[in-house]
Amino acid sequence: MNILENIFGSVGIGIGIGNPFSVINTSNIAAIKITDIIDILLVAVIIYWVIVWIRETRAWFLLRGILVLGIVSLLSNLLNLYTVSWIIEKTLSVGIIAIIILFQPEFRKALENIGKGWLVSSIFSAEKDANKLDDSTVKEIVDAAVRMAREKTGALIVIEKSVPVDLKNPGIHIDAAVSSQLLTNIFVNKTPLHDGAVIIKNNRIASAACILPLTEANLNSDLGTRHRAAVGASEVSDAYIVVVSEETGKISVAHEGSLRRGLSAAKLTEILSPSQKTSYLAFSTLWKGLHNNENKKDN
Repeated sequence: MNILENIFGSVGIGIGIGNPFSVINTSNIAAIKITDIIDILLVAVIIYWVIVWIRETRAWFLLRGILVLGIVSLLSNLLNLYTVSWIIEKTLSVGIIAIIILFQPEFRKALENIGKGWLVSSIFSAEKDANKLDDSTVKEIVDAAVRMAREKTGALIVIEKSVPVDLKNPGIHIDAAVSSQLLTNIFVNKTPLHDGAVIIKNNRIASAACILPLTEANLNSDLGTRHRAAVGASEVSDAYIVVVSEETGKISVAHEGSLRRGLSAAKLTEILSPSQKTSYLAFSTLWKGLHNNENKKDN
């Protein structure tokens, strides 16, 4: 039996007459089971997660527009505005299909986030372990980043995990061992492969001169195309993207749509180290999503 029906009983008949709490069937409150409480909590968590996700996308403005249409529809029904009600009804019936088409990238991102979640990732942990960085690979990447930062050589290094980056251009196939010398030489200005990103997969340099998708998020005005590409690639994959700024020489890392800037060699090693845990509890992920936009502004 529906839990709301158990609690409120004949609320449809008694509402608005006398004390509204008088219609509550208190005898059925004791019949609430632990599964009913879990059901309510799960629904609350799902609604909260959807709201957090919507606030980080263009769908937030869509939701506000739908709320306005809902209010107008309610008022038109109360005032018997039949023409307005008919227009809104027809708009909403067609609008569902339009919403799915217009916000296909957002829906795709939401499903990808579910696939990258803590529970699903733990099931496919073997696939994630296969793409772990060795300590020697981390050291070579950090040494190259520090050297290029000192010389203010712009660089973009993508470290793929379980979800490949959707490249705009696959670049030039290399398949070489990771070394700081090779990474530094690739990004030397005016060389054939310096313009684009290097892809590191399974502890090897897979390709270079790759073009990454740009993010549509609002980043600081001092961040250029290289940083926008890093954030964009991190939004559609679980990769870590190391960025060296050509203007400031600062080292940054993009992951899961957020960007951490001004990193030292020790901090970069800590982030990329295979000993670090990359799986988080669901609630911590929700908390991070809640403050994701604020962190982007601060950076």
